[in-house]
Amino acid sequence: MNRPPPAPPRFVPTLTEVVRPVAAPMPATGPAAAAPASPAKPAALAASPDLQEQMVQRVLQRVDLMLDRRLREVVGQLILEHTQSLAPRLREEIEDVVRQSVSQAFANETTPPAAGG
Repeated sequence: MNRPPPAPPRFVPTLTEVVRPVAAPMPATGPAAAAPASPAKPAALAASPDLQEQMVQRVLQRVDLMLDRRLREVVGQLILEHTQSLAPRLREEIEDVVRQSVSQAFANETTPPAAGG
């Protein structure tokens, strides 16, 4: 009953850069202390448009692969469920057709041929 743990996804995002926290600035004294400090721009916002586009394309590729795999799993499961629910109905229909065919063939064999005139 124990199942092995599921395999990890084929594509796992990995951290490729070391991110270090920025040291907290020392509190300033005097008139400059009253002015609010401007927030630092995140690296993603400061990146060039080309770099941003490359990142978008990489993420979209990963999403596309994961979506494709997941859709195949879900559609496969749906087809299996529908096939299993259709099987009894198909058997009934086939049984009716076979019974009618056998009955008709039996009637044709047991009925004497009509006298030709």
